[in-house]
Amino acid sequence: MFVGHGLLAFAVVAGLGARRLPSERALLAGALAGAFATAPDVDMLFAVLGAGQATTVGGAAESFWAATDTLHRSVTHSLVVGGVLAAVLGAWRARRHRVALAAALTGAGGLVGVPWLTGGPRTGAMVGVLVAAGLGVTLAAERLDFGPRAVAGLAGVGLLSHPFGDLLAGGPPELLYPLGWQVVTERVVLSPDPTVHLLVAFFVELAVIWLALVVLLRLRGQQVRAVVRPRATVGAGYAAAVLAIPAPTVETAPPFVVSVLAVGLVGVPMSRRPEPLPAVATGLAAVTLAGLAYAVGYSLV
Repeated sequence: MFVGHGLLAFAVVAGLGARRLPSERALLAGALAGAFATAPDVDMLFAVLGAGQATTVGGAAESFWAATDTLHRSVTHSLVVGGVLAAVLGAWRARRHRVALAAALTGAGGLVGVPWLTGGPRTGAMVGVLVAAGLGVTLAAERLDFGPRAVAGLAGVGLLSHPFGDLLAGGPPELLYPLGWQVVTERVVLSPDPTVHLLVAFFVELAVIWLALVVLLRLRGQQVRAVVRPRATVGAGYAAAVLAIPAPTVETAPPFVVSVLAVGLVGVPMSRRPEPLPAVATGLAAVTLAGLAYAVGYSLV
């Protein structure tokens, strides 16, 4: 769901914002919300750093996945942390006022200090990186002339929507850290068949990407059929993968995910003048057809 977090926030903000804002302004607001929504996944940086200390490729992979189980979807995915951070970023945007500056600095200090004291230096550092990422997006919003309320609102949409996108894959996020209340204790299961669950989660992700693409195209005055090339139908041939790839689950998804996403390379333009939107739309259509073909094949085998 790494891509879906940002694209869902983009689609919601840009789509709704277009009712009151010019199209280009709505797109910018959506892009900022999407950037804020991506920020909580900075905790993966710590998993990468841990894997980098391994001496072998296998050890690095094992270390990475072990770290994601313990670090990912923890403190940075808290609704409490996200809500406070959104307010801090809005205050920082209004930092020319002394009260706002004091509130921003106090809030940022608390965001890093409390996790540091309760969870240790690494936990505090993870929130510190999240705060830094949020400040980076805020500075971009400032250059685009978005005010304090807009920054707080966009950050709120992005940061508070992010954790719910992780309920279908992996362990449940710590939604109310540091309060100690676990709202969701297990992954949301969409089917007793683990492969069907993975496929449904995969299609949910694809639906979010399609939604973002449709919103983008609508605000640019374009239609989907105008940017999807016929070669996307190649994706239907992925049905044969049912015979070559073991039935995937959330825990054993990499072979399926890597191979089905590789089908999207059919969207890469062959001309010297590449067109990004047709390339993305065609690749997405090919991956969608590939996923549907695999699902049909799996149901028949």
